[in-house]
Amino acid sequence: MTVHSVSDVTRYIKGMFEHEPILSDLLIRGEVSNYKRYPSGHAYFTLKDAGASMKCVMFNGYARNLRFAPENGMQVIAGGNISVYERDGAYQ
Repeated sequence: MTVHSVSDVTRYIKGMFEHEPILSDLLIRGEVSNYKRYPSGHAYFTLKDAGASMKCVMFNGYARNLRFAPENGMQVIAGGNISVYERDGAYQ
């Protein structure tokens, strides 16, 4: 059995996520929570429903073009792709 580093395994999982067609361009419905926009212009929030939650990031280029101001508790349909943030080993 081969021993792998945490970085190697996380990088491999990230590659799996990024090469899976269903995760590269999708719409997800959920409730916004923990919404916060930072000076960089990026917005970080959680999308949740009754059974699960998912951390999300909206980069400045998209956030500045929104036609509404997201608020906690708002039901939304968000578009994007799923990837792995390697530093935390978390998908978003």
